[in-house]
Amino acid sequence: MEDLPQGYRPNVGVCLINSHNQIFVASRLNVPGAWQMPQGGIEDGEEPKLAAIRELREETGIASAEIIAEVPKWLTYDFPPPVKTKVNRLWGGEWHGQAQKWCVLVCWFLMQLRDDEIEVNLATGEADPEFAEWKWASPEEVVEEAIDYKRPTYEEVMRTFKPYFQGSAISAKCKSAKW
Repeated sequence: MEDLPQGYRPNVGVCLINSHNQIFVASRLNVPGAWQMPQGGIEDGEEPKLAAIRELREETGIASAEIIAEVPKWLTYDFPPPVKTKVNRLWGGEWHGQAQKWCVLVCWFLMQLRDDEIEVNLATGEADPEFAEWKWASPEEVVEEAIDYKRPTYEEVMRTFKPYFQGSAISAKCKSAKW
C-alpha cells in the first residue's frame, strides 16, 4: 500500500453520517464507555475502500452507504503498552499501532447512509460482535468520547471532514444492539 508507515498495521476507519449530519459511533463490548467509529484491518491484497465497505458491513450490518470523501493520507496512532502486548499476540507480528485510511466512510473514509437506521445490526454473524450499543453523535461528542490514544486521530478525521458536516449535528439517543 502506498506510503504506509512502517511498523503500523494497515487499517481503515469509517466516519458514517446520516441525513442529519450526525456520526455513527458504537460502544465497545470489551471496553465499556469507549465509543468509536467502525474500523478494522485491511486484508492482504484488499483495497482500502473495499476494506472500509466490508468492515462497515461486518460490524454494523450496513450495506447501503456510499463513500463521499477520503482522508488523503494515512493517519497513525500508537497503542499503549498493555494494548500493544494484547494485539501483537492476537494479530501476530510486532505492531507499534495502526495506520489508518479514513473515508467518510475510513481509510479514513466519509460515508453517508442512504436510509437512516434501517440496517443497523451489531450482531450480523459475519464476524464476532465488537459493540454493545450505538448512537448518532455530533463531531464534538465523537472526539470527547473516544479512548484517549485514538483522540488525536479522531480530531484529524473531524477536521478533514468538517466541510461535509453541514448544519448543526446534535446527539441522538443511544440504541442497543439487535441480538
